Amino acid sequence: MDSSKRNAQKGKDGLVRMRNAFLYSKDGILAAWREEQGFRQVVMVATLGLVFGLWFGDGFAQKVLLILPGVLCVIVELFNSAIENAIDHTSIEPHPFAKKAKDMGSAAQFLSLGFAVLVWGVFVYEWLTSR
Repeated sequence: MDSSKRNAQKGKDGLVRMRNAFLYSKDGILAAWREEQGFRQVVMVATLGLVFGLWFGDGFAQKVLLILPGVLCVIVELFNSAIENAIDHTSIEPHPFAKKAKDMGSAAQFLSLGFAVLVWGVFVYEWLTSR
């Protein structure tokens, strides 16, 4: 593809590209925080996982494995919100493909939250039975 027809921001490289990527990421996180209640809720759950993971985890590996499900939920919620926003930008009229895409994003979030519950449930069970 002719580079002159590419997005002007895609043509940046080096530190300028890294700075732009950082600023776009910051804007995305701030927009999700301001506009997406689900994102704020998942961040709160992930924050609890972070605090309790650091508190109860035994050693680095266990701490990371207890924190990881919450981080995964935050990432999946960002993708889910991005899908929903892109579809709503295209059209707010009901369409089977739009419903399917939104439902799949929701299913991904449901699975990531289920994974977090499973990890913490097994951890708490083993912690209680080992005492």
